Amino acid sequence: MPPEADLARADSLAREIFSDVASKWSLLIIEFLGLRTMRFNELRREVGGISHKVLTQNLRTLERNGLVERTVHPTVPPSVDYSLTEAGQALRKVVDGMCDWTQTYLGHIEASRTRFQQDS
Repeated sequence: MPPEADLARADSLAREIFSDVASKWSLLIIEFLGLRTMRFNELRREVGGISHKVLTQNLRTLERNGLVERTVHPTVPPSVDYSLTEAGQALRKVVDGMCDWTQTYLGHIEASRTRFQQDS
């Protein structure tokens, strides 16, 4: 296979993964699971404002991409824990960097938005 095919495949996969993790819910889930392992309802309370369905969809997507691990404990009723994988922890560092960037440039961004609104 030519090297260009590998680059095209990697680019396509990167765009797909970015699309999967770039939602506000996925970023919040990654942030909270980075703190500790959580059960579903605990995570739902921490994230706040997310529906059962949307949390389930996001967790499944993150699990499919190898960022979240789902552990089922053989209890009655079964209990399920969610935690970040090594790849998920590494992504959390990137997310934290984005949050730091936002805090650093918050004043600049707000001023730019105000100027833009006034000019429009």
